Amino acid sequence: MNIISPAFSEGEEIPKIYTCDGNNINPPLEFSEVPENAKSLVLIMDDPDVPRNLKPDGIFDHWVVFNIPPEITKIDENSKPLGIVGKNSAGQSEYTGPCPPDRKHRYFFKLYALDSLLELDERATKKEVEIAIESHIIDKAELMGVYERS
Repeated sequence: MNIISPAFSEGEEIPKIYTCDGNNINPPLEFSEVPENAKSLVLIMDDPDVPRNLKPDGIFDHWVVFNIPPEITKIDENSKPLGIVGKNSAGQSEYTGPCPPDRKHRYFFKLYALDSLLELDERATKKEVEIAIESHIIDKAELMGVYERS
């Protein structure tokens, strides 16, 4: 399974338009080689480089989307994907773009193919989604971009 973005490549800078310094809209994403037996997809975007004095676990969850239909092959720029959008670290059920407070951070877009749907709603956090998917992951793909405020 693969996840890519037409807006940036693996390890490259995420364009400003997708950050708090731009329009704070989600980048376009494309999925391929999703397993035929997948019942749903999960997309999680997080930043593991947050200073621990700001967030003790050092991770900010930017986007949590689950129960995405497995036949979906892309998420358009500035769109609400099909599926359920859970709560990010800001407590919002939406995309929140990169906004690092101190230096260049890494942003991971993680795509999971599951053998089931999740019985969760839009109040679900990344932690709750991760617990729910533990024994249901068929495949996983990842895309990492970086961003540093100027």
